[in-house]
Amino acid sequence: MDWTEIQVTVPVERVDEAGAIVSMTVPYGIYIEDYSDMEEEVLEIAHIDLIDEELLARDRTKGIVHVYISPEENPNEAVSFIKERLEAENIPYELNLSLCKNADWENNWKKYFKPMPVGEKLLIQPIWKENAPSDGRVVLNLEPGLAFGSGSHETTRLCLAAIEKHITEGCTMLDIGCGSGILSIASLLLGAGSAVGVDIDKLAVKTARENAQRNGIDDARYTLYNGNLTDQVSGKFNVIAANIVADAIIALSKGVDEFMYDDSVYIVSGIIDIREAEVTQALDEYGFRITARHEDGGWLCLECMKK
Repeated sequence: MDWTEIQVTVPVERVDEAGAIVSMTVPYGIYIEDYSDMEEEVLEIAHIDLIDEELLARDRTKGIVHVYISPEENPNEAVSFIKERLEAENIPYELNLSLCKNADWENNWKKYFKPMPVGEKLLIQPIWKENAPSDGRVVLNLEPGLAFGSGSHETTRLCLAAIEKHITEGCTMLDIGCGSGILSIASLLLGAGSAVGVDIDKLAVKTARENAQRNGIDDARYTLYNGNLTDQVSGKFNVIAANIVADAIIALSKGVDEFMYDDSVYIVSGIIDIREAEVTQALDEYGFRITARHEDGGWLCLECMKK
């Protein structure tokens, strides 16, 4: 099986931001084409001013981020995540894929998505794998579709493991950037009385609603909004989770306390380790104390409460 290449073209002044977002989809790195300062860099590094004419003809106003998705991963999930986060940051983009020779590449990844225990209580089960042994765990039947959140990424696993510790019978839960709905649906299956999910991507909202129906959760317990962060949210919640990017967490944290009780827990994930200091500084500034820190593969999940 071949790998899938994703190319994301953005304005050159925003290529570093786009690169940070794209890098969240893989553990092994990306590469960036940026020719905006080519002459100066070549002169500084190589001390020559002879540059191939083909390179000189490149568009200096655009940068291209390249990432390669291995055959074991779902390229649809990566594409959906990249689109959602670029749009959340208002970064204009063009996205292109170099497809596998195998015409069935969109479904090949499913053979690698097995029933997966998460935390102490959950089993994530793909809908095409029926009747997997649950060993007493709560089973969440999931079709990721094109929305981010299959449970395979470190950020999602960390967030689920943190959430399950705080879900109590009848509590309320808010899932910001819900993607496939995995966090909020898991919370409902673990005993939450109601949950609200919000995502900027219409496809994610559609996928989350379908996944809720697959798990026997009706609209009376699960409300979904297509919107940015908490723009359409009202009320207070016992548990709030945001598995998004560092910049969005920083922006969200400024006002999220208005949706919390004094003893509510605020769980943030999707933080790459090099952004930890920025996030923790913002959390402190906006009145939160970190009660637990979880790390896996360079990704962080933080549990917080009001000071």
